[in-house]
Amino acid sequence: MKIAVIGGGSTYTPELVKGFLERTAQLPLRELWLMDVDQHRLAIVGGFVQRMVEAQGHPFRVVLTTDRREALAGAAYVCTQLRVGQMEARRQDEYLARRHGLIGQETTGVGGLAKALRTIPVILDIAREMKAVAPDAWLINFTNPAGLIVEALNRYIPEVRAVGVCNVPYTAKIQFLALLKESTGREIVPGQAELKTLGLNHLTWHYGLTIEGEDFWPYVLRAFIQKVRGQEHPEWEPRYLESTRMIPNYYLHYYYHTDEKLHEQAHWPPSRAEQVMQIEAQLLKQYADPTRVDLPPDLMRRGGAYYSTVATQLISAHYNNLGEVHVVNVPHRGAVKEWDAQWVLELPARISRQGIEPLPAQPLPPFAFGLVTTVKAYEILTVRAAAEGDVEAAYQALITHPLGPRLNRAEAVLEDILATNWPFLLQFHGRVTPPKRVSVAPDRDQ
Repeated sequence: MKIAVIGGGSTYTPELVKGFLERTAQLPLRELWLMDVDQHRLAIVGGFVQRMVEAQGHPFRVVLTTDRREALAGAAYVCTQLRVGQMEARRQDEYLARRHGLIGQETTGVGGLAKALRTIPVILDIAREMKAVAPDAWLINFTNPAGLIVEALNRYIPEVRAVGVCNVPYTAKIQFLALLKESTGREIVPGQAELKTLGLNHLTWHYGLTIEGEDFWPYVLRAFIQKVRGQEHPEWEPRYLESTRMIPNYYLHYYYHTDEKLHEQAHWPPSRAEQVMQIEAQLLKQYADPTRVDLPPDLMRRGGAYYSTVATQLISAHYNNLGEVHVVNVPHRGAVKEWDAQWVLELPARISRQGIEPLPAQPLPPFAFGLVTTVKAYEILTVRAAAEGDVEAAYQALITHPLGPRLNRAEAVLEDILATNWPFLLQFHGRVTPPKRVSVAPDRDQ
């Protein structure tokens, strides 16, 4: 088996490789190709990974390359974990939003739109190349905004089998199992439990947890409510939890607690991107140590806990025809009967050699469905803007998102997005006049 990782110079890559090393008995991996456009990072990260693999008896070969087509050729699985514009582009997104009085987050609102406009054309190019040199491969996308990217793939290159994954559902399951252990004394292996969740990537509500078919959600919900009641600053209002009987994905804080998030931004720097830049600089220094063969503790500060678990268990479930249930981002194909079957949703699905089968689910109640519908409309417009270079779709996406600007500021925000990201937005070149940087408040404190 050959697996290709596009964005192999990521500081996440060693954790992913650790996951493959732990599953050598289940996966006959022979070649792991790491591709990146940043040759310097690839050499550091790739060199460390090669030492990791060598220390474990060299069960597979690690190949480093800057040639994407060569990396993709003949691959069984292609993992995309790239960041167009690197971390500086994320920092620009954060401060762009802040200077317009908006939420500055890489997947939500203005930042998510900017990242999608930069990223979707690149992912679509990868998928087109896969059609030519790896037509039977599965594309497993970790790149944010994960759901939006799969939405684009499904609408523009549906013949490439693609699935989006995120660590948030798995992290939530681990958290709920810990609560269950505290309240009942029962310790559960994660593989025995199935989390019921529904919505869009970074916009989901958890509403059930079963263990070998038995419903344990009432215990989990009761323990969660008890926990937040004991917090000095509750992460969620107990009244909300009691009324809805659901626990929101933590990204919903940006929608429900917008003022608090804007207040946090007012105290930047450092923004999250700037924090990550510092962490990554330390990680790369540690990766470059020629004696290191184990993951450094600082990797946990990077975020993305359980990333390797989510990635490798999905590949194993498919390759080994396990029929396991995992939460993924795919077109639901009628699993939620009342919703458009073409929509890409984040929901549980059964994974086997036959493919990915979304499990039937009841639609979310009106209070949640209203938000999902609005954000899905934004996603569809964003996909059109990114794939076709449609600036009017970009404008409409901006005014559709609940965390977007007021109408009288929308044109200025869009101009700022285009001006700030112009080198990465080739789809708009020749369609619109190159914009000038909008004259606004400074984009960061000195």
